[in-house]
Amino acid sequence: MSDVLDELRYCSTHEWVSSVDKGVVSIGITDHAQDQLGDLVFVELPEVGQVFEAEGECAVVESVKAASDIYSPVSGEVVEVNEALMDSPELVNDDPYGDGWLFKIRITDETELDNLLDADGYREVADA
Repeated sequence: MSDVLDELRYCSTHEWVSSVDKGVVSIGITDHAQDQLGDLVFVELPEVGQVFEAEGECAVVESVKAASDIYSPVSGEVVEVNEALMDSPELVNDDPYGDGWLFKIRITDETELDNLLDADGYREVADA
């Protein structure tokens, strides 16, 4: 089983959300997702200022195997993107929960976090 961190929240589509800090959450893809995709070769990130609804398509990751849409786990405005991924998409493979984060959103409705999976719930999805 891939790493699943207990302190994060998850989507069944394999995105993770960090804890809220002054209304801002970090978003990335899970260790399971990067493992399934294989070596990433390109990451298309949203632009700062873009607004997304929960479950809206917001980014794309491409590997040697496939391209995969990334969905925003929560509604909000993008306030930062991980520029390092432009030159080094492999950071997502190397450290999906750390240096491989994708973008940060100022969340518009923190109650949406309650709709996400906890670590145990995500483990069940990832194991299925």
